[in-house]
Amino acid sequence: MLSLEDRLRAALAEDIGRGDATTLATIPASQMARAEILLKESGVLSGLEVAGRVFSLVDPELSVHWSAADGEQRERGPIGTVEGPARSLLSAERLALNLLQRLSGVATQTRRHVDALGPGRTQLLDTRKTTPLWRDLEKQAVRYGGGVNHRAGLDDGILIKDNHVAAAGGVTEAIHRARGHAYLLKVECEVGDLNGLREALRAGADRVLLDNMNDDLLAEAVTVRNELAPHVSLEASGNMTLERLPMVAASGVDYVSAGALTHSAPALDISLNFLPSPTEAPA
Repeated sequence: MLSLEDRLRAALAEDIGRGDATTLATIPASQMARAEILLKESGVLSGLEVAGRVFSLVDPELSVHWSAADGEQRERGPIGTVEGPARSLLSAERLALNLLQRLSGVATQTRRHVDALGPGRTQLLDTRKTTPLWRDLEKQAVRYGGGVNHRAGLDDGILIKDNHVAAAGGVTEAIHRARGHAYLLKVECEVGDLNGLREALRAGADRVLLDNMNDDLLAEAVTVRNELAPHVSLEASGNMTLERLPMVAASGVDYVSAGALTHSAPALDISLNFLPSPTEAPA
């Protein structure tokens, strides 16, 4: 996997290209500046360290000072300052803000889902529905928001989905093949009804994903699990809206997974505004 620095350098190269034409044309090389990073709506912060790294990669002379921390719930207001060469600050601004807004949006979305689940036993899981090459940062944002990470990648665990079941010839056969191939990994299997759940439990799954079951079926699935294999954990997935989450938690499932944490999280509104220099009078 590419290092974070390599990915950030590639992203900067994409944005700056042959040079920041506007900044080079309008800002003297000697000009210094100080800017405020402003949170314009309440939310959970994530990506502060990453944004700071962007500024330092563009120019080590840029100095970032945060008055907030990753994982912190903040109301509107200043969260940090950046100072140094004005050209460098302007060239780094967009990528730093893009990452900070995106990752804080994921953390905030996650916190809303965690709060909706309530204080019970049910934990919130993310999915692999992430931005290519930025999964580690988005999953970190999920953790800052109070969620729990599912698989980091396809090599990180076995999750037998409906297409695997179809290709293997059934739930039992798919689970047995998985056990024989990768005995050190946990085996999870997706099912869509109670008969599939019973088959997966009897075949030896470690976790069963209950796909698109309504709240009544989820409660029945918990009863079936408790009778047949109480050590097996259950994960509910599909149509997990904020309004529905309290009922899902009440069913007694161990986990809820929601792709919306990453694939549909709105960016948090964060801006960067230049501050007057000591020789300038405020407008």
